[in-house]
Amino acid sequence: MSQAVLSSTDKILVTLSNHIAQITINNPPANTWDRESLNGLRSVIEQLNSMPTITALVIHGQGQKFFSAGADLNQFVEGDKTKAADIAKCFGAAFEALANFNGVSIAAINGYAMGGGLECALACDMRVIEQQAQVALPEASVGLLPCAGGTQRLSWLIGETWACKMILLGERMNAATALQTGLVIEQVETGQSLERALVLAEKINRQSPDAIRASKRLLNQARESAIQIGLEAERSEFIDLIGEKNQLEGTNSFLEKRSPKWSN
Repeated sequence: MSQAVLSSTDKILVTLSNHIAQITINNPPANTWDRESLNGLRSVIEQLNSMPTITALVIHGQGQKFFSAGADLNQFVEGDKTKAADIAKCFGAAFEALANFNGVSIAAINGYAMGGGLECALACDMRVIEQQAQVALPEASVGLLPCAGGTQRLSWLIGETWACKMILLGERMNAATALQTGLVIEQVETGQSLERALVLAEKINRQSPDAIRASKRLLNQARESAIQIGLEAERSEFIDLIGEKNQLEGTNSFLEKRSPKWSN
């Protein structure tokens, strides 16, 4: 393929093979998200959207333990609302770009997908999960809330009851339950998610690219239109929490590996 995609950061790696783009979240040890990696993902998606030959995208995490552990909490220890607003904006821009990718996107969940890591996977059209992997939206346990589509896309995908268990109770979901609830389309053996996602991407390439793009627009139209206001409100509520006593206590207690002492 003559075209190439340039990543603005080593934290986001991209390779092209025929009609498939493979994106690797490469921010060890836990593939956390920060301003640099989020802006890098958005930039890559924008470039892919200008390449009509790319019909499928597969995203996975570097290494064997993490798809992505979510946001780097060190960004929020000072309680700076201006900085938090900028990061929340970066999250929104990156994952909404992923949700609106012109082709079909598949998340290969090769390990823990926590917080912003799961939100990244939720922004994809399909998800494949390895048998040992777990997913969660644990933000409330550190004084925060999901700010990149978690409160909106999760309930739309698996229903409000399951979303409440994960967001309000902070419960993790294992691979078998993720398959049961429809969060993922397939469960595979350890180390096989990327390979399987690439096989699915090849199947997409057998379909008419025009029909696939039109079908995706129609499939996503109701959801994305319905949650647009919610996505904006989600970021606003997130910023409101920043700098409050419980946010500072929750974030710092997590980083200090101790239990939080909440204030009412």
